[in-house]
Amino acid sequence: MTPLRKDLALVASLIPDGSRVLDLGCGSGNLLSHLMHHQGCRGTGVEIDPEKVLAAIRLGVPVIELDINRELDEFSDSSYDVVVLSRTLQTVRYPDRVLRHMARIAGRLIVSVPNFGWYRHRLRMLRGRLPMGKDLPYSWYDSPNVRYTTLVDLQLLFDEVGLEVEQTIPLGTTGDPLKAAPGLANLLASTGVYVLRPASA
Repeated sequence: MTPLRKDLALVASLIPDGSRVLDLGCGSGNLLSHLMHHQGCRGTGVEIDPEKVLAAIRLGVPVIELDINRELDEFSDSSYDVVVLSRTLQTVRYPDRVLRHMARIAGRLIVSVPNFGWYRHRLRMLRGRLPMGKDLPYSWYDSPNVRYTTLVDLQLLFDEVGLEVEQTIPLGTTGDPLKAAPGLANLLASTGVYVLRPASA
């Protein structure tokens, strides 16, 4: 089995053993495969790329091919314990709608997003170039990213859709957690990982 990326290993550590997990934008299914084999979880992956769907199936991961922009209403309320959205929120057309569906589907949400406010992205912008790096390895013309957010803006979105942040974990480019003061995370973190719950929960 392929070892998990560091950020996905962190996400896995935030999921209680035996949980029912929905992984939105699951890619090739590595996270769910790990959760199923090592943490006794039951899971479902959602992916729109047919090649990645096949890769997940080869790992034995139950996966559904659908568009999370338009088809999340197929999942019933409280049908999972945890919903994961890893490095995917920036690729969806309606992030607020997706987050509201996630809050309806499960009581625990784990979201990771590349931080466009990272200082190296800011320096690149000052040179007249769009952000690009290890966490954003695409040129502007072939990028799947349609939304660009900083960690500060992301917090405002969570507030707007009624989500409480239980934990915020800023990551460096290596995928390791940063020991940065909260006020500096938006400048120093290349990625943010959030554990969330519906405000009414």
